[in-house]
Amino acid sequence: MTLTDELSDIVGQAFEAEGMSKAAGAVRFSDRPDLAQFQCNGALAAAKERKANPRMLAEGVVARLRQDGRFREVSVAGPGFINLALTDEDLSRRVEIANLAEGLGGWTKAPETIVLDYGGPNVAKPLHVGHLRSAIIGEALKRILRAAGDDVIGDIHLGDWGLQMGQLISELELRRPELPYFAAGAAGPFPAAAPITLADLEDMYPAASAACREDPTRADLARKATKALQDGKPGYRALWRHFVDLSVAALRRDYADLDVDFDLWKGEADVDPLIPGMIADLEAKGLVELSDGAKIIRLAEEGDKKEIPPIILVNSEGAVGYHATDIATIIDRVRTNRPDRIFYVVDGRQALHFEQVFRASGRAGYFPSDRLEHLWFGTMNGKDGKPFKTRAGGVLKLRDLIDLVEGKALERLTESGLAKDYPEAETREVTRKVAVAALKFADLSNPRTTDYVFDLDRFMSFEGKTGPYLLYAAVRIRSLLVKGKEAGAIPGALRIAAAEERDLALSLLAFGDMMRLACEKRMPHHLCEHVFNLAQAFSRFYAGCRIVDEPTPEVRASRLALAAAAGRQIEHALDLLGIAVPARM
Repeated sequence: MTLTDELSDIVGQAFEAEGMSKAAGAVRFSDRPDLAQFQCNGALAAAKERKANPRMLAEGVVARLRQDGRFREVSVAGPGFINLALTDEDLSRRVEIANLAEGLGGWTKAPETIVLDYGGPNVAKPLHVGHLRSAIIGEALKRILRAAGDDVIGDIHLGDWGLQMGQLISELELRRPELPYFAAGAAGPFPAAAPITLADLEDMYPAASAACREDPTRADLARKATKALQDGKPGYRALWRHFVDLSVAALRRDYADLDVDFDLWKGEADVDPLIPGMIADLEAKGLVELSDGAKIIRLAEEGDKKEIPPIILVNSEGAVGYHATDIATIIDRVRTNRPDRIFYVVDGRQALHFEQVFRASGRAGYFPSDRLEHLWFGTMNGKDGKPFKTRAGGVLKLRDLIDLVEGKALERLTESGLAKDYPEAETREVTRKVAVAALKFADLSNPRTTDYVFDLDRFMSFEGKTGPYLLYAAVRIRSLLVKGKEAGAIPGALRIAAAEERDLALSLLAFGDMMRLACEKRMPHHLCEHVFNLAQAFSRFYAGCRIVDEPTPEVRASRLALAAAAGRQIEHALDLLGIAVPARM
């Protein structure tokens, strides 16, 4: 139960006692914190229902609430708004309870099992900036939902079984036809070592893709190689395994640099054995039609406001399409993980694809379509407002972006005199954490469904709403507590009295509400907003209150306790966003 839930229950009982609906007692943090801590606007709606004076109704509720010792102030404002403020003693008690709780006052819910599909890179292609948002948003949602009580299973869902595999195989056969994988009737065993390197793979893919676009003969070779791979040709299967192993090793390194990880490293190929049985089942249910030699499912329904085209399960050449693979993946997840929900953190441009897959899954009875959610996101754009690219106009590799951001992080640390004279290994680690914080917070602080502009200078600032600013705030609190300990001062009982203390306590207590928003809306930016507001509240507290040098021992101990609570919650919230705090800076 969040703080506003608890206050809504208290105020709701007062409304109920006055003969109104308990729901009218909904409380939220005040829009005008200079006037009140919390507000309730329910008297206005209740008055409309009862054709009564809202201010008079509010006065009756307020008279009851004034008898509750937890409130320092309860008043009516304007036409019938109820303003509330908790006593300093109650605020102190609540902060102490939250600080001792496992989730530091965060929101928890009835647990569900959720499969979270994010990342989604293709084998043989290096990660590029287009993969950044899925990885960052998916990792944050996984952590936030787990903290709320869900059992979340993160699955990278590799693109390892489509046409690109046939393109690569046919490209390699043209370049090196002498390899044993291409010998007629070859059944193995094949070499354990890959015949190519990762660099070869990354060179081959764009060459093969371009050749297939320009030359119908090459495109036909690729389609036939894809079909032969899916039919189980031994040499092609062995090559496919090499391609996947090379790619996954590189992917693990790149994702680790972003502090992103996955519970499952499954790919499209993992569900290939399920597809024949699935298609037979769909045919038995009367859902499949033949169209020009392809097997399709028509999905249009009466009342559709836009065209929903049929999906191609198997094309006229017998190759399996992406829709079939994604439906089979749902079947696999239901059998293996028994989820309550499945979330897909994928670019908004795939909206139609997922609408088709979800509708087909629901119609076939594999998984309810209303428990499949496409958590789509906007694009990261350059300053020209177009999707971010290199200066030459190409797609920027994620590895190059990470190097670029780490270079800027080191530059900013040097300019600011931070991480000075540290051992080289520690400097590198601090630089990496600052770079990752800058990248992640810049992305996550925007609503998931909006586009945003990549502005490295702004993202890397140690001032304003940035990842580096929040890291600095967390490290500064750690330093303050160490300084206090060295002076013989340690945190003690919390006794809020000053306005800055009150402000910081209220910011701490907002955590549950903001975490609930992040969970229910699947929008991590609510948590970003909270941790930034908390850091600002701490900054005002730090500027306005003496802490380590406070002469009164009880006040000093209380303020150190408040600082410690703020530090713990900032670090916890950052961790939920996938941002690690360095030990020092």
